[in-house]
Amino acid sequence: MHAHHARTAAPRKAQGGFTLIEVLVSVLLFSIGILGAVGMQARAIRMSTDAQQRAEAAFLADQLLARLLISNKSTSSTFNHYATVGATCAPGGSASTNAVVTEWLADVTATLPRAQADEQQVIVSGGSTPPDEVTIRLCWKNGESDTPHVLEVSNRVQWP
Repeated sequence: MHAHHARTAAPRKAQGGFTLIEVLVSVLLFSIGILGAVGMQARAIRMSTDAQQRAEAAFLADQLLARLLISNKSTSSTFNHYATVGATCAPGGSASTNAVVTEWLADVTATLPRAQADEQQVIVSGGSTPPDEVTIRLCWKNGESDTPHVLEVSNRVQWP
Protein backbone atom coordinates (compact mmCIF):
# COMPACT_ATOMS: atom_id res chain seq x y z
CA MET A 1 0.00 0.00 0.00
CA HIS A 2 0.96 3.34 -0.66
CA ALA A 3 1.20 5.78 2.00
CA HIS A 4 -0.38 9.02 1.14
CA HIS A 5 1.35 11.97 2.36
CA ALA A 6 -0.94 14.81 2.93
CA ARG A 7 0.27 17.80 1.21
CA THR A 8 -0.64 21.03 2.69
CA ALA A 9 -0.84 23.97 0.42
CA ALA A 10 1.37 26.80 1.35
CA PRO A 11 -0.68 29.79 2.38
CA ARG A 12 -0.83 32.45 -0.33
CA LYS A 13 0.85 35.62 0.46
CA ALA A 14 -1.37 38.71 0.16
CA GLN A 15 -0.49 40.84 -2.81
CA GLY A 16 1.26 43.98 -1.74
CA GLY A 17 1.70 46.63 -4.48
CA PHE A 18 0.71 47.23 -8.08
CA THR A 19 1.31 45.01 -11.03
CA LEU A 20 2.95 46.31 -14.17
CA ILE A 21 -0.37 46.22 -16.07
CA GLU A 22 -2.07 48.42 -13.48
CA VAL A 23 0.74 50.95 -13.64
CA LEU A 24 0.63 51.06 -17.46
CA VAL A 25 -3.15 51.55 -17.48
CA SER A 26 -2.80 54.39 -14.96
CA VAL A 27 -0.12 56.09 -17.08
CA LEU A 28 -2.27 55.69 -20.19
CA LEU A 29 -5.32 57.28 -18.52
CA PHE A 30 -3.21 60.13 -17.16
CA SER A 31 -1.69 60.75 -20.62
CA ILE A 32 -5.12 60.87 -22.26
CA GLY A 33 -6.25 63.41 -19.66
CA ILE A 34 -3.19 65.61 -20.23
CA LEU A 35 -3.62 65.48 -24.02
CA GLY A 36 -7.25 66.54 -23.64
CA ALA A 37 -6.25 69.49 -21.45
CA VAL A 38 -3.58 70.57 -23.97
CA GLY A 39 -6.12 70.35 -26.81
CA MET A 40 -8.61 72.49 -24.89
CA GLN A 41 -5.90 75.08 -24.18
CA ALA A 42 -4.95 75.27 -27.87
CA ARG A 43 -8.60 75.75 -28.86
CA ALA A 44 -9.03 78.47 -26.22
CA ILE A 45 -6.01 80.32 -27.62
CA ARG A 46 -7.40 80.11 -31.17
CA MET A 47 -10.79 81.41 -30.04
CA SER A 48 -9.14 84.23 -28.09
CA THR A 49 -7.10 85.24 -31.16
CA ASP A 50 -10.21 85.20 -33.34
CA ALA A 51 -12.10 87.38 -30.84
CA GLN A 52 -9.19 89.85 -30.70
CA GLN A 53 -9.06 90.10 -34.50
CA ARG A 54 -12.83 90.67 -34.71
CA ALA A 55 -12.61 93.40 -32.06
CA GLU A 56 -9.79 95.09 -34.00
CA ALA A 57 -11.82 94.86 -37.24
CA ALA A 58 -14.87 96.41 -35.54
CA PHE A 59 -12.68 99.20 -34.18
CA LEU A 60 -11.23 99.88 -37.65
CA ALA A 61 -14.70 100.00 -39.21
CA ASP A 62 -15.84 102.40 -36.49
CA GLN A 63 -12.83 104.62 -37.16
CA LEU A 64 -13.71 104.95 -40.84
CA LEU A 65 -17.36 105.66 -40.03
CA ALA A 66 -16.29 108.42 -37.65
CA ARG A 67 -13.98 109.93 -40.28
CA LEU A 68 -16.78 109.79 -42.83
CA LEU A 69 -19.17 111.55 -40.47
CA ILE A 70 -16.84 114.52 -40.00
CA SER A 71 -16.21 114.83 -43.73
CA ASN A 72 -18.14 116.99 -46.11
CA LYS A 73 -21.25 115.29 -47.53
CA SER A 74 -20.28 116.36 -51.02
CA THR A 75 -17.14 114.19 -50.81
CA SER A 76 -18.90 111.09 -49.44
CA SER A 77 -18.87 109.30 -52.80
CA THR A 78 -15.05 109.46 -52.82
CA PHE A 79 -15.10 107.08 -49.85
CA ASN A 80 -16.35 104.27 -52.13
CA HIS A 81 -13.67 101.59 -52.35
CA TYR A 82 -14.31 98.59 -54.59
CA ALA A 83 -18.00 99.32 -54.16
CA THR A 84 -19.30 96.67 -56.58
CA VAL A 85 -20.40 93.54 -54.73
CA GLY A 86 -18.54 90.44 -55.83
CA ALA A 87 -17.46 87.15 -54.29
CA THR A 88 -16.39 87.09 -50.65
CA CYS A 89 -13.28 89.24 -50.27
CA ALA A 90 -13.15 89.87 -54.02
CA PRO A 91 -15.18 93.04 -54.59
CA GLY A 92 -15.34 94.81 -57.92
CA GLY A 93 -15.13 98.44 -58.87
CA SER A 94 -12.32 100.88 -58.40
CA ALA A 95 -10.10 101.83 -55.50
CA SER A 96 -10.75 104.98 -53.56
CA THR A 97 -8.30 107.84 -53.97
CA ASN A 98 -9.63 109.68 -50.93
CA ALA A 99 -6.69 110.27 -48.55
CA VAL A 100 -8.80 109.34 -45.51
CA VAL A 101 -9.64 105.95 -47.04
CA THR A 102 -6.08 105.22 -48.18
CA GLU A 103 -4.73 106.02 -44.70
CA TRP A 104 -7.42 103.82 -43.19
CA LEU A 105 -6.53 100.99 -45.58
CA ALA A 106 -2.91 101.24 -44.45
CA ASP A 107 -4.12 100.84 -40.85
CA VAL A 108 -6.23 97.82 -41.86
CA THR A 109 -3.37 96.05 -43.61
CA ALA A 110 -1.02 96.80 -40.71
CA THR A 111 -3.47 95.60 -38.05
CA LEU A 112 -5.29 92.59 -39.46
CA PRO A 113 -3.28 89.50 -40.45
CA ARG A 114 -2.94 88.89 -44.18
CA ALA A 115 -5.40 91.68 -45.02
CA GLN A 116 -4.99 93.28 -48.44
CA ALA A 117 -6.29 96.69 -49.46
CA ASP A 118 -8.01 95.35 -52.58
CA GLU A 119 -10.07 92.88 -50.51
CA GLN A 120 -11.62 95.60 -48.34
CA GLN A 121 -14.87 97.23 -49.39
CA VAL A 122 -16.53 100.56 -48.58
CA ILE A 123 -19.92 101.34 -50.09
CA VAL A 124 -21.59 104.71 -49.60
CA SER A 125 -25.08 104.46 -51.01
CA GLY A 126 -28.07 106.71 -51.02
CA GLY A 127 -28.96 109.71 -52.96
CA SER A 128 -29.06 113.38 -52.51
CA THR A 129 -31.43 113.04 -49.58
CA PRO A 130 -30.13 111.69 -46.28
CA PRO A 131 -29.89 109.29 -44.67
CA ASP A 132 -27.25 107.52 -46.68
CA GLU A 133 -26.13 104.02 -45.88
CA VAL A 134 -22.48 103.12 -45.44
CA THR A 135 -21.37 99.50 -45.57
CA ILE A 136 -17.84 98.51 -44.63
CA ARG A 137 -16.72 94.96 -45.31
CA LEU A 138 -13.37 93.89 -43.88
CA CYS A 139 -11.57 90.69 -44.92
CA TRP A 140 -8.48 89.03 -43.46
CA LYS A 141 -6.95 85.60 -43.06
CA ASN A 142 -5.28 84.30 -39.96
CA GLY A 143 -2.33 81.93 -39.92
CA GLU A 144 -4.39 78.76 -39.57
CA SER A 145 -6.10 78.58 -42.93
CA ASP A 146 -6.85 80.45 -46.13
CA THR A 147 -10.52 80.74 -45.24
CA PRO A 148 -11.23 84.47 -45.06
CA HIS A 149 -12.71 86.07 -41.98
CA VAL A 150 -15.27 88.74 -42.81
CA LEU A 151 -16.75 91.52 -40.72
CA GLU A 152 -19.49 93.67 -42.24
CA VAL A 153 -20.76 96.84 -40.63
CA SER A 154 -23.63 98.88 -42.03
CA ASN A 155 -24.75 102.21 -40.71
CA ARG A 156 -27.18 104.92 -41.75
CA VAL A 157 -25.51 108.30 -41.88
CA GLN A 158 -27.23 111.65 -41.67
CA TRP A 159 -25.00 114.61 -42.33
CA PRO A 160 -25.84 117.94 -40.70
